[in-house]
Amino acid sequence: MSSGSGGKALTEQEIGVQVRQRQSELQALVQKLTDLERDAEEHALVLETLQEACKTEPDRKCFRLVGGVLVERTVKDVSPQLESQYEQIKALLETLTSQYKTKEAAFAEWQRDNNVVIRQR
Repeated sequence: MSSGSGGKALTEQEIGVQVRQRQSELQALVQKLTDLERDAEEHALVLETLQEACKTEPDRKCFRLVGGVLVERTVKDVSPQLESQYEQIKALLETLTSQYKTKEAAFAEWQRDNNVVIRQR
């Protein structure tokens, strides 16, 4: 494993540290994406249920967990808030996916520039 042309040559130890660091960053993004996808699925399921209730019983009581406290609201009050949160989650998913792709491409470029080949064990 040697450095590409130009610049200071990296030692194997430095390359190993950078590889682990970059892989760790990618792994953290994947974990965040997984958590957000799960949240989005849960929001979609709840919204689907609330939409039916909103049509038939808009003043029906429902409970929402806010900061660890259950708060009593009506379906018509909670539904728009959940819609907004759902849209924010989807937007964040798009942003994080873009960041992941950018970091992944930068890592691949760094590997090419430094002639780094990662062997799976």
